[in-house]
Formats: sequence, structure tokens, C-alpha cells
Amino acid sequence: MQFMSSWAAADNRTLLHFARSTLETFCRHVQVGDSDCEAGGLLLGSVHGTHMLIEQATVPTAWDKRSRYLFERLPFGHEAIARARWTASQGTIRYLGEWHTHPEDNPNPSGFDRSEWSRLSATRRDRRPALAVIVGRKSLYVELVPSLGRGLVFSPIE
Repeated sequence: MQFMSSWAAADNRTLLHFARSTLETFCRHVQVGDSDCEAGGLLLGSVHGTHMLIEQATVPTAWDKRSRYLFERLPFGHEAIARARWTASQGTIRYLGEWHTHPEDNPNPSGFDRSEWSRLSATRRDRRPALAVIVGRKSLYVELVPSLGRGLVFSPIE
């Protein structure tokens, strides 16, 4: 399985690039087996104007709640990694958003996903929309979600 690394919003004014290590993390957690649990974590990276480089995806911890159709990220572990990356990079590597898997080929956000994304976006100190990624078995769903309403949906760039 291979996901595309470069993505653009419909207006081509906002671009995203997933580092190879981020895509490898996604691939390791695809729900291919009938009993595989959802996985997820934080997306960390840098902001360049309206563009983003997603350099790291944290992986599920022992504290996270996981089942076939649910992933609940608990702060333990994830936040420590985010703080350490922020400090080590002198503030250039930051929290960009969240990722999780769905046990479907081409994922779409549930109503619960949308409400969680809006809540997360509303709590961001930098007031930026939150990046939300759902990892399916064959494709990714990528959206930049504001605190209210729908956001920019991204498509892969060939």
C-alpha cells in the first residue's frame, strides 16, 4: 500500500506534504484484518504560510482506547512527544491536528469525527484550523477543519 505524499485543496492555494515517516506510520496501522482496532494520534509538523509539512504522526499508546470502530486518544504520551518536538525545534514543529484509521477502503468522516474535529479546532491556541486525516485501507481522507463548519478537503497531487 502506498499513499500519496503531496496534497492540495481544490483551489490549489493550500498544499500539504506528508513526510515518508508519517506515511509509513499510517501504513503500519491500516485496518486490514477483520479484528484490527482503529489507531490514531497527533500530526506534528511545520507551517509555511498557508502550506504545511507533516513531519510526524504519533502512534497509539497503551492508554488510548481502541476498538474496531473507535479510537479515543488520551493525552498521555502524545502530548509529551508534541512538547518535546516543539522545544527541540524552537517552536517550528507544532501540533497540526489528528489522524485515525477507519476499517473501510475509502474513508469518510462520521458525525462523531466532525464534532470532535470542530472541538479540537476551537481549542487551538494559534486559532488555526485543525488538520484531520482518516486512514482507510486504500486511500486517505484529508481535511483542514475550522472551529465552525466544513473545511478545505484535499486531494492527492500526482
